[in-house]
Amino acid sequence: MSDGFEEGAFLGLPRSEGPVDIAVVPLAYELTTSYGSGACDGPQACIEASAQVELYDDRLGADLPAGCIISTEPVWEGTAPTLRAQLDELATHAASFLQGDLFPLFLGGEHGILPPIMHAARYHPSVNGDLSKLTVVQLDAHADLRSSLDDEVFSHACAASRSLDVGVGRLLQAGIRAYSLEEAECIRTDGRITTFFARDTQHPHTGGAAWQAWLDQLSSLTGPVHFTLDIDGLDGSLVPATGTPVPGGLSYWQAVETIETLFRNPNVVVISADVNEIVAQHDTPLTQFTAAGLATKILACHVLARREGRWVAHSSPPSGAVDGTYFQHFEPSVSSVS
Repeated sequence: MSDGFEEGAFLGLPRSEGPVDIAVVPLAYELTTSYGSGACDGPQACIEASAQVELYDDRLGADLPAGCIISTEPVWEGTAPTLRAQLDELATHAASFLQGDLFPLFLGGEHGILPPIMHAARYHPSVNGDLSKLTVVQLDAHADLRSSLDDEVFSHACAASRSLDVGVGRLLQAGIRAYSLEEAECIRTDGRITTFFARDTQHPHTGGAAWQAWLDQLSSLTGPVHFTLDIDGLDGSLVPATGTPVPGGLSYWQAVETIETLFRNPNVVVISADVNEIVAQHDTPLTQFTAAGLATKILACHVLARREGRWVAHSSPPSGAVDGTYFQHFEPSVSSVS
């Protein structure tokens, strides 16, 4: 690994020659924000803040990159004239990092990045064309299970419901504390969804038992997993500049414990992850630094999983290619818009 610091690289880590092990993929996508704005600049702010994050991880017992080659990719920006066409562009871009030969960490951008990433994941070798095998683990203040918001079915507020429509087999959520009646009914009736509400896990007297139940769920998972971290899942005091900060959320250490528990599950392969709804905070770098710290924890846990044999690179290319017009012709399921 090259010595020194590289401006514009995640953690300031310069890339060495050789095959990439981890790709940090910034996505400047922001087309459906409904409250605060600025998520399109969040990935770059997170990368800049990461320069101040310590490289040492106590669970890994080493400084990153710990023998791995990390590549910070150029910022992706959509050029298509419509939202749906940009989703197809994003899916095609994401697919190049979901071949199974490396681990991608996507930085957003609004949470609307999730459905195209999930579409791209269908041909990951661990998924092999069948997204019903895939579990999405979501930390979020919002359920993101609306059928639409402001007459847009691909709003960031629909990220989880559209991902299920794309074909994801299971959704496991925690931190949820801002949701609609429609979403409450969806959580109650859809057997694919398991939700841990913040009012339970954060309760000052009984929250410990609810939180342990969440960790037990993570430990019981099997198969391929995508981890999506909307940083507004954290308490608003930690990420005040995110698009929709909400009080009563998860602590930083609960997010860390979630990541560590998920990645050390011997029956799970975390194929990809994203950290989203990052917005640059100008009076203090707290929001983007918090996001950078958790993104770093994800990378450290992946390196540890790789070291301990819970993640193995695939050398053969996946079968099939992502449909570049998928979202332009996409119709949500009847059940999700009823």
